Amino acid sequence: MVIGPFVNGSAVVIGGLLGAFAGAKLPERVRVSLNPLFGLCSMGLGIMVIPSVKYFAAVVLASVIGLAIGELCYIEKGINKLAGSARGLIDKVFPPVGGLSQEEFLDKYVAILVLFCASGTGVFGSMHEGMTGDPSILYIKTILDLFTAGIFAITLGYAVAVIAVPQLVIQLSLAALAAFIVPMTTPEMRADFSAAGGLIMLATGLRICGIKSFPVANMLPGLVLVMPISYLWGTYIA
Repeated sequence: MVIGPFVNGSAVVIGGLLGAFAGAKLPERVRVSLNPLFGLCSMGLGIMVIPSVKYFAAVVLASVIGLAIGELCYIEKGINKLAGSARGLIDKVFPPVGGLSQEEFLDKYVAILVLFCASGTGVFGSMHEGMTGDPSILYIKTILDLFTAGIFAITLGYAVAVIAVPQLVIQLSLAALAAFIVPMTTPEMRADFSAAGGLIMLATGLRICGIKSFPVANMLPGLVLVMPISYLWGTYIA
């Protein structure tokens, strides 16, 4: 039985609750200055994994096709609706966090939803544990997510803790499918997958910092496409 996804999800819940509770006690200037810092951290993580790429052209192709699919399917619009519903339900139970309009809340919430649920570390860590039984990669992500959830909850409130639910579902699903997926992949395919995730994390950081509002949720189909495209590129073109 896998345990990494449950540990990781617990960290998001704990961090989200503690951050939301402490957020009201922090000065506004502190809360405002923390968001750009974590946007910068997200960009840094993305920059770290992108150089591992094997076939960057394949990553670009997968990202372009994936974004087109995401736009046609209105993925981000659907997530926006879910995020708005989550905020409404949470605000009925816990004190709402002020200082953000609904539009600002949704913009940041979707960005961190992708950051928590679709990072290369989380996806590969889940697959790795499902294949080998070793949860060490997810343990590393757990430490990062505990503090990240706490910081974001300072400005976004208790709704951050709810992100643990889709994160847990995604990680458990990937761990269950890993026995079928991992044997069919190569180190090059996994490297390109990490690079594609790095691009999304970089776009997420730019969005959190307010520099450029990339449609990060609509970029997610690229993660599904990148490994088969990488394989085809390496086999028939490279």
